[in-house]
Amino acid sequence: MKIAEIFYSIQGEGTLVGVPSVFVRTSGCNLRCTWCDTPYTSWNPEGEELSVEQIVNQVKQFRCSHVVITGGEPMIVPEIAALTTAIDYAHITIETAGTIYQRVRCDLMSISPKLANSTPLTRDGGRWAGQHERLRYQPEVLKHLMAEYRYQLKFVVASPADLSEIEKMQSDLEAPAANIVLMPEGVSRDALQERGRWLAEICKEQGYRFSPRLHVELWGDRRGI
Repeated sequence: MKIAEIFYSIQGEGTLVGVPSVFVRTSGCNLRCTWCDTPYTSWNPEGEELSVEQIVNQVKQFRCSHVVITGGEPMIVPEIAALTTAIDYAHITIETAGTIYQRVRCDLMSISPKLANSTPLTRDGGRWAGQHERLRYQPEVLKHLMAEYRYQLKFVVASPADLSEIEKMQSDLEAPAANIVLMPEGVSRDALQERGRWLAEICKEQGYRFSPRLHVELWGDRRGI
């Protein structure tokens, strides 16, 4: 499978924020979010072909009990089930947009359904907008993942107007507020702090969980962190 990077850091987002983790970032994605912060796995996918055995050997070098498989979109990778089975000693989080189902070994399914704010209406001439809009929200896939795994629904929020779409998805999916995580969109500390202030107030009002992007706050917008 094509792997963009494998690195050791801390989890910067969601319910396990702050936990030391090894990140395995697959390359390739079926979506094209306009604000994507890993274009080297979606808009311009890159990486090297590694076998499951090679990946596991690299991951084990860090002697860490938490592994995050992310992307791109790891659930489009045919070998993803074999990889999760092979990493049988660690807690596994899978970061997915929830558009595709595969049966995998997973301790936390970190699902990030994409809101309308993600559709690339103008980026790259808008040529990906139609496909992205068709694929970005797959409620039946989401319900399947939510029924089968411990999960969090993690939404990237760009403006207060996004809340109505989040509330509709919550109703459609019958998801408890305790499983919903809101995270400010942004790749700079200033943008995250500005959006984070009003987003925290929304979380207080609605009973949602607020998530920082701790890795960006600590190290900025760069790879391998």
